Amino acid sequence: MVSETAPSIRFISYERVSTARQGRSGLGLEAQRKAIDDFAAGRDAEVLARFTEVESGGRNDRPELDKAVQLARLTGATLVIAKLDRLSRNAAFLLTLQASSVRFLACDMPEANDLTVGIMALVAQQEREAISRRTKKALMSAKARGVKLGNPNGAAALRRAGQGGASLRQAITTNADAFARSLAPLLETIRKDGHGTLRSVAAELNARGIQTRRGGAWHVSNVRNLVRRVKQWE
Repeated sequence: MVSETAPSIRFISYERVSTARQGRSGLGLEAQRKAIDDFAAGRDAEVLARFTEVESGGRNDRPELDKAVQLARLTGATLVIAKLDRLSRNAAFLLTLQASSVRFLACDMPEANDLTVGIMALVAQQEREAISRRTKKALMSAKARGVKLGNPNGAAALRRAGQGGASLRQAITTNADAFARSLAPLLETIRKDGHGTLRSVAAELNARGIQTRRGGAWHVSNVRNLVRRVKQWE
């Protein structure tokens, strides 16, 4: 009798999108997840857990990265991301990674090591500060010239263009559907972990630091709406 054994290599997946808008639409997440899954399959590795960060590039706190690093440290697993070049300008990510002492792999650059990451962190910090200075200078110059800053494509602009409430409602529905699709895999994982009620799912989403599409906390009502949207594609 041949006994089945678990894969000897274990991965902790870390996925990241840099803005709330990308997080809601799922842009980039599907591609990152596929790259990590293909990478794991090619090495007969098991993905123990996934952590998805939706954050602004200007923020230094990375709660999901901290959780991923902690779990990798506790389990002895390897932290894996899809593309190192995507995060190579993110000093906070690189510095956290360098100080974590956990094993790390990038699917697009598996040969990267502590020295590589350390150099990238220093370059990223310098480049980020330079970009910030240039952006502030450009905004000040534009304001001095009388340029009106802000988004001209809001609901009022739609109404002025004659598109009215129908277009606005369609845009809201499209965004809500895309957001639900992006959370569908996580919702399935939470269900498999034994969270069978709407209240339990809401509590688990909040515990994982996942925000609603409007950036708020989860309750029974919005989890119910999320589940309904997800079931549209089942």
